[in-house]
Amino acid sequence: MIGLSFSGRLCKYKVSALIQGISPDKTHLSKVQRVKTMANTPMNAIAVIPARGDSKRLPGKALLPFKDKPMIALTIEAAIASNCFRKIIVSSDNDTILSVASQYGAIPYERDASLSDDKTPTAPVLLDILEREESRGQYWDILACLYATAPLRTATDVRNVMSLIEPGKCDFAMAVCECERPIHQALIEDNDGILKPVWPESVDLNSQEVGRYLFGNGSTYAVTVSAFLETKSLYGPGLRGYEMPLSRSVDLNTSDDLTRLNLFAASD
Repeated sequence: MIGLSFSGRLCKYKVSALIQGISPDKTHLSKVQRVKTMANTPMNAIAVIPARGDSKRLPGKALLPFKDKPMIALTIEAAIASNCFRKIIVSSDNDTILSVASQYGAIPYERDASLSDDKTPTAPVLLDILEREESRGQYWDILACLYATAPLRTATDVRNVMSLIEPGKCDFAMAVCECERPIHQALIEDNDGILKPVWPESVDLNSQEVGRYLFGNGSTYAVTVSAFLETKSLYGPGLRGYEMPLSRSVDLNTSDDLTRLNLFAASD
């Protein structure tokens, strides 16, 4: 159990003032599903698992079989086992994903078509969830975004990210890992096919001189709702990171990622 407590709501937000054109709610909230997803936790926290059905680079990736389950099931199970959330929601435009979400203990929210384009960023999807929750009189202090295609992330990883949040001191936290390659030597290709250093001033330095670089590993993000509504981002001032090993930091986007996932899973 994470030692966080709240004496009251951090904010009474008015999300509806931030979002226009959201269609009527199409969620399915059975009493059994509510019981399944109400963790025994002192935090007033909600987890959202975004999962579009139409992935361009790897079609149907959220439903690909992994460890004898649909890919998204492992994220739902990690969220439940973390004991951090009073509600766990899967936001999707795909009926099969929504059915799997319900089967594994999450609450399925059908996403509006306007939020289902492959160019739609995550923030509007999260704002949509908060707006729907507000319409029911439900206000949350902490919002977590758990991506469905990072199945090696564990319940402990989720707890460790959530434990970094200290409202007013640390409003943003995420899972990170160390860059595998010397990022200061990154190259960019121009329209003529010529490669140029992104940071010319550091390209000749050795790794010891530039130190370690970390990046968000695409699995687990947490933010206070008040800070999220202000920034509309999962990145913000005072951001803290919980470092995960590369062996649990695979974010599935390509067939090569799937090969890596299976290799790491086989080595457990």
